[in-house]
Amino acid sequence: MKASLIAIEGIDGSGKTTQVNLVAQYLTRQNIPHQVINFPRYGENIYAGLITRYLAGKFGSNVNPYLIALAYAGDRFLAKPLIESWLQEGKVVLANRYVSSSKAHLGANLPEDKKEEFLSWLEKLEYQTNQMPKPGLTILLKVDPAVGQSNVLKDHPVDIHEKNEEHGQISAQIYDELAQLEGWKVVDCMENGKMRKQEEISKMVIEIFRI
Repeated sequence: MKASLIAIEGIDGSGKTTQVNLVAQYLTRQNIPHQVINFPRYGENIYAGLITRYLAGKFGSNVNPYLIALAYAGDRFLAKPLIESWLQEGKVVLANRYVSSSKAHLGANLPEDKKEEFLSWLEKLEYQTNQMPKPGLTILLKVDPAVGQSNVLKDHPVDIHEKNEEHGQISAQIYDELAQLEGWKVVDCMENGKMRKQEEISKMVIEIFRI
């Protein structure tokens, strides 16, 4: 497997962290050099600290998406040298959330007629202005929003995105649109209205790596 940046995306409660860890275990077994990076990088920089406060509702629930997008972008930008060095070393870089996470979650906070303009602006900010590395592969873990929210509520205290059912539905829709537009690989994590077991989902994700 060639060195590349691989982004794992999905709505809250879709099992991204679990799948990133299972893929990392697979790469270790295959002796494929790799690194995992989680975004936001909570506790590591001033931008991530701002994001933590935002998600906790410290700035209210109606923060301009353009403004908070700068914090998410700043967090990623500080990681740019690290990502580039790993790629130069020939490693596979697994990103637990990346630029598209901001597109889906922050785009969900805008009226329908404002989304396209925001997504275009964010694309330019991240990939033209900040010149972030583009993923060679993006995998979407597709989960029913109601199931995703149920998973989140069981696991930990929720943030302002996670507790908003409508937010989950709209972000899922944006993810679906991005997947189709940008040619992502989509893993259907649902079967008969229920979420598949993580081991089953992992096999489907790993199969993508073998193609």
